[in-house]
This record gives sequence, C-alpha cells and structure tokens, in this order.
Amino acid sequence: MRAVIAEDSVLLRVGLVKVLEMASFEVAAEADNAETLLTAVEEHRPDLALVDIRMPPSFTDEGVRAALVIRRQWPKTAVVLLSQYVEERYAADLLTTNTSGVGYLLKQRVADVDEFIASVRRVTAGGTALDPQVVAQLLLLRGNSDPLRRLTPREREVLAVMAEGRPNAGIAEALVVSDSAVAKHINNIFAKLDLPAADADHRRVLAVLRFLAASPT
Repeated sequence: MRAVIAEDSVLLRVGLVKVLEMASFEVAAEADNAETLLTAVEEHRPDLALVDIRMPPSFTDEGVRAALVIRRQWPKTAVVLLSQYVEERYAADLLTTNTSGVGYLLKQRVADVDEFIASVRRVTAGGTALDPQVVAQLLLLRGNSDPLRRLTPREREVLAVMAEGRPNAGIAEALVVSDSAVAKHINNIFAKLDLPAADADHRRVLAVLRFLAASPT
C-alpha cells in the first residue's frame, strides 16, 4: 500500500514515515502544505493520505479543505486527518462527504504505535476511525439533544465507541460487556435513531453520521 504524508513539522513527519513503513506502507511522497499534497495525490494516487489539519500559510483549515478535494476527486484514496487539538466540526465535515475510508485522530495517538497502525489500516480498508477524545467532546456538547436524548447512557457509550470505528468485539472489550449485549444495544440504537433497514455496516455509518450531525458547527 502506498501513502502520502502532509505535515509541516519535520520531526513529526519523519516519525509518521517510520510508523507507516512499520505497517508495510510505501511512503510515495511527503508534503508540508496543501498544494504540494494535492499534487502528490494526483501523481501517485496513493491508498492513504495522512493529512495535518493546520498547515501553511494560514495554519487554519488547509488540511481539511485539501482532504475534501481528495475525497471528491480521488475517492479511492483513504484520508486520515491529524490534529493537535479536538476540533469536532472537522470530523463532521469530512464524514458527511463520504462514509468510508476516513479518519480523524489526535497527533498524540501516534505515540501508541500499535493502536495508530490499527486505525490507519482500518481506514485504508474502507472503515472509519474517530479519536476517542473527539467522540467524548461531541457527547459532552450535545449529549441531551436530539437525536441522542432518546438513547440510554449505555447506548450512548456504545455509539461513542462505534464512532471510533470499532467492530462489535472491540466495543465489547472496551466497555467490558458481552458480544450479545453489544448487539442488543446496537439494535436499540438503530431503532431509536429511526434508521432504515439496510446492511449492518451501512446502518452503523448512518448511526455515526446522526451522532455527528448533532454536533455544533
């Protein structure tokens, strides 16, 4: 698998290259700004673009805007946004354009190499990966608002872990409950959020999007 990395911090960029190479990625190009990133993606058509949210020249949302262009023009390229701080609106911006192959992680997650690699691989395989702190912030800000107020506290916990991109077994492990209990909670979530009958993976994405749609912009 090939990857392109966009990060203006040289030290972090070098670290990301090493981590991805450990995960058997070939780093096809490195960039320190959005323009160079888009040029690299067009040239190499990588499986993954690892993108810093804030890059030159304004250090605001250059990475997000570049990620949206990548998702629109090269939809087969998975995108993982990296951020120094919790900026929950960017997760919603990215996920609502396409429901697969996207992630939003805090840079501190890179230190946990195994978990970071697992998240990157999940996104590259077409899944999602949202940082637990982003999910927690969304729950804190809008935990009592529609559509979440119909969910029990335990169901909101299950939805929060689901939003990280974990499968049922991962949710059960994180919450220390049985697989059958997780399945029951997920079915309740689908019903309470009025999600239409569909394949399980699609309904999970819809549930997460409902969750994100409840966040402030």
